[in-house]
Amino acid sequence: MYAIIETGGKQLKVEAGKEIYVEKLDVEAGDQVVFDKVVLVSNESTKIGTPYVDGAKVTCTVVKQGKEKKIRIFKYKSKKGSTRRRQGHRQPYTKLTVDAIEA
Repeated sequence: MYAIIETGGKQLKVEAGKEIYVEKLDVEAGDQVVFDKVVLVSNESTKIGTPYVDGAKVTCTVVKQGKEKKIRIFKYKSKKGSTRRRQGHRQPYTKLTVDAIEA
């Protein structure tokens, strides 16, 4: 059984027992999070929402908050001596474990 949920402006495929990474949520480690924006649920039959499946929800437990690996951004304009700029970015995330999918 799997479901597709919507969180952080993205859609993710989730299955019970799997760990997922989502955009940072304002919760503490060990808390429960319930997603009710379920776009699709598939088990013996497939239910597709318009836009969301009625009565469906996905329950998750927060494992940790963290930051991804640093990416380097280098901006450069050729033939211009002073327009070189280096920048870094670490995207924050929340790691979740999917406990149950209810449809």
